[in-house]
Formats: sequence, C-alpha cells, structure tokens
Amino acid sequence: MAALMAGLVLFAAAVAPAYATDYVVGDSSGWSSGVDYTTWAKGKTFSVGDNLVFQYSAMHTVAEVSSADYSACSASNSIQSYTDQNTKIALTAPGTRYFICGTPGHCGNGMKVAVTVSAAAATTPAASSPPAAPGGADDTPPETTTPSTSTPTATTPAPPTTKSTSSSTSGAASGREAQLAMGMLAGAAGLVGLALMA
Repeated sequence: MAALMAGLVLFAAAVAPAYATDYVVGDSSGWSSGVDYTTWAKGKTFSVGDNLVFQYSAMHTVAEVSSADYSACSASNSIQSYTDQNTKIALTAPGTRYFICGTPGHCGNGMKVAVTVSAAAATTPAASSPPAAPGGADDTPPETTTPSTSTPTATTPAPPTTKSTSSSTSGAASGREAQLAMGMLAGAAGLVGLALMA
C-alpha cells in the first residue's frame, strides 16, 4: 500500500503544473525593440501559476517595476532586474505586473509590458435542485444512483509545454487544461479512497 501511496503522490505532483502556460513575451519576436507589447498582451488571460518568458539579446534587460516607474520608464527603483537573456518569471499572485527594458531609451520607444494576472481557476460543484416538498404536485419518488464499483484507470499526463500564444482563445485552452488536471486529481483521490478501503 505504501508503494501505491507514493505513486499517487508522484502522479499528483506531475499533474499539478500541467495546466500552467509559459508565455513567450513578444512571441517569435521576443523581447526586442519594435514590438507592440500592449497588443501582444491584449486578449491573453494570465493566471496565477503561468510564467512569462523573456528572450532577448545582451543589449536589453528586463526590469520589473512599480506602476509609477512603468509610466515614467524608470528602472532606477526596479523591484527585480534580469540580464540573463532568457528570463522566466513565475506569476505567483493576482494583480498587475509591470516590466520594462532598463537600457536607456528602449522603454520610451515601447519596450514595456504590463500584464494583469487573475487568480487560478477554481472549480465549483454544480448547484443541485432542492428536493420536492412531500405531498406536492409531483409525487414521483426521488431519483437515486448507485455508486460504481469499477476501479478508475490512471493515465500518464503530458508534460507541461511552452506555448507561444497569439490567438484570443488562449484562455479557453487554459480552462480546458485546468479541467483535465482537476479530473486527473479527482481520479487520483478516488484511487486513494480505494486503497484506504482495501
């Protein structure tokens, strides 16, 4: 039973990041001059757990800044600065995050992006109808269901992928991936329940 539990823990750990999306800032253009990052970010749904990937040459930097410094194109009080030319930034909390190129003149020429991060999608149970009042117009007995005794089968999830999204349907894809992950976690929970009953 210990081996089964260990396997389920590993399975759950592999499933959890399956719905995160890596957004390559600027898509195939990367983090460079001459890209309209406002248009790039428009229509994308950034969620907690997603990542921004900045790919840039040595003549550029990435500086995370406050809203005021974003508007002023000032990197002098940056929250964090990066120069590694391939920077991956985890979106860990809801809110708006601001990024500029710290090279003088680049931000003023449009090398800046603001992303609004929404809370991770949560699934809520479907609402059920209240039972009919006894002696009412509908005297039909309530429907009952018998639990299934079949053992659910586990599937191996696909590894997380890096996506360069440019369509406005990226939010829908992220939602489908989140539903898949939640279904896999529910299956794993069922397996744990079966293991505990044995």
